[in-house]
Amino acid sequence: MKKLLIKDLAKIIKASHEPRVTSDASQIMSVSTDSRTIKPGDCFFAISGENFDGHNFIADVFAKDAACAVVSKDVPADKFPGKAILKVPDTVKALGDLARWYRKDCKFKVVAITGSAGKTTTRQIVYQVLSQHFKTYQSPKSFNNFIGLPLTLLGAEPNQQIIIVELGTNHPGEIEYLTRIASPDIALVTNVYPAHLAGFGSVEKIAEEKLAISKGLTHAGTLIINADCPPLYDFARQAGLTFKTFSCGESVDYLARDISIGPLASVFTINGVSVEIPLPGRGNVENALAAWAICSNLGITAAQFADALKTISPVSMRTEMLQLGSITAISDCYNANPASMKNALDILANLADSQKNSAACPGEAQRRRVFICGDMAELGDSEQILHRQLGEQIANARVNLLITLGNLAAIAADAAKTQRPDTQTRCFADQTDLCNNLQLMIKDSDIILVKGSRINKLELVVDKLKKLFSGPR
Repeated sequence: MKKLLIKDLAKIIKASHEPRVTSDASQIMSVSTDSRTIKPGDCFFAISGENFDGHNFIADVFAKDAACAVVSKDVPADKFPGKAILKVPDTVKALGDLARWYRKDCKFKVVAITGSAGKTTTRQIVYQVLSQHFKTYQSPKSFNNFIGLPLTLLGAEPNQQIIIVELGTNHPGEIEYLTRIASPDIALVTNVYPAHLAGFGSVEKIAEEKLAISKGLTHAGTLIINADCPPLYDFARQAGLTFKTFSCGESVDYLARDISIGPLASVFTINGVSVEIPLPGRGNVENALAAWAICSNLGITAAQFADALKTISPVSMRTEMLQLGSITAISDCYNANPASMKNALDILANLADSQKNSAACPGEAQRRRVFICGDMAELGDSEQILHRQLGEQIANARVNLLITLGNLAAIAADAAKTQRPDTQTRCFADQTDLCNNLQLMIKDSDIILVKGSRINKLELVVDKLKKLFSGPR
């Protein structure tokens, strides 16, 4: 972020009173919402959340030489003499207002990505490609909400050329708010699937929410959508939107041909150029194609795109392959919905089929397929039927051992057992209990998929597997 006078900040966020400063030259260097990371010259936005209230840490940030604090509660005038304190009705909105101003004040282009699945991997691929040709900045993490998106924009230096952001949502109206802050030059919707149904009620409502990303587009901005996703494509047409499309199966603006899905990597062709993506699953082919649609709009050639993808690495906790001693773990535990669960099961089955009679398990017909499955959250009234359908998919993937965490995942276990009686199942209500039993359930040479929604915190299960199977035993 470029330096900003505190008196100018007060005007931008419409602070209710002038800052108490000792000099008109007082300025901020950057912004933060975390008192632990404050540096001299920072502006601290005091956010009131579920677990912490930033107003309780005003003294801490000024002790670290913060230049300014933005608050929404009364702060005694005599408690911090000579300190700049700006009061606003809503500090989250003020943060968004500052980010909106900063985005318009700078010359960089903004790429915004939303969708039910694949946002972060698509963003990472786009960054991998564009950063080789432009000064490019991306969200440091999945910063895609009312706080994270403004922090991403404000974290960019004014000399950057392209900023890549994610927009997330679980309730109507969130995407429109975020896109009007980001004002993207290119907006892309990866897909829409049953996710956050508790907040939306239907896939059609999710499509409407995701396509609200177009409301913030710059005058000459470009909207790109997935033509292989009928609810998304149909709603975009019915709404009269102008858009470009990418697809794995139709003649559209950005088309992948000759797709070959391998256990650890896939190959496809764009514009006559062969592209290999060293990430597993058809979902990552779709993510790469979405990334190509964005990069092509910014002048990247197919050959440049293919060359950049050769060294792409998996995003942590998203179809991340881990070799832990003799076992192989697929860590895909960042989040889950019905579509991403199916994609992950396909990866598990494909990997297991490719390793029959492998050196990892000599003398065995096939490495055992293990699925450590957590609940899929926020599915509303459809949660039970969607978990029963998951159970059927688990059976179709020929999972040998299904280990579940949570009441909903137990429904999937029951459905899997009903369809495929030889499926072994172990159901747990408590994560600690599950972890303590892992050594009794997991065998050498197993291929293990670990996936569930964030509420399950299944990364802790992956950590336990690492301790059990990495290194001497």
